[in-house]
Amino acid sequence: MRLLVVEDDATTGAYITRGLREEGHSVELVTNGREALIQATSGTYDVLVVDRMLPEIDGMTLVKTLRGAGNNAPILFLTSLGSVEDRISGLNAGGDDYLVKPFAFGELSARVAALARRPQSVEQETVLRAGSLEMDLIARKVTREGQEIDLLPREFAILEHLMRRKGRVQTRTMLLEAIWDISFDPMTNVVETHISRLRAKVDKPFEMELIKTVRGAGYRIDR
Repeated sequence: MRLLVVEDDATTGAYITRGLREEGHSVELVTNGREALIQATSGTYDVLVVDRMLPEIDGMTLVKTLRGAGNNAPILFLTSLGSVEDRISGLNAGGDDYLVKPFAFGELSARVAALARRPQSVEQETVLRAGSLEMDLIARKVTREGQEIDLLPREFAILEHLMRRKGRVQTRTMLLEAIWDISFDPMTNVVETHISRLRAKVDKPFEMELIKTVRGAGYRIDR
């Protein structure tokens, strides 16, 4: 694969570049966002590995600019900013995956390979749909049957999580980890409370229920 690594830390950049080259890939390393923008727009890459905190042009701005210009190369954010909000904002900006430092090189390599295998047609999905429900990830706007639905940030994140995984049950634990960054069960009803509020906005005013409860398992959107 031909890869572009955008990392301003010399030690980390050299470590990633050396490891990927040892696996047989062609790797170019740049250390600031402006140079990365030039490289990414003038060449063709199978995957970009991008740090968020970059000089000249930060990683978020870099990715948004590339997506706005129609560049759909798979992008992996590699950064020390690891909160749920950070990950959500990175993915919403146009990133395809998000890996937090410190990291294992084996995982980085596996994620890069997975992104390269991903079909081009689904790399940059910015509008999610389920039945009459539509979510615009760029405008941060949700509508159903033409009516705009006002969601709080956490409600938006839950709905996006479910819509990206249509047909698959999402357990309470999965939601706690993905939305609240809680990797254990704190014996709280925060998930149930937010799902109830989300249903009151997304389902209750309309004829058909989209957010299903799978008894003893979790929640799912089918359509």
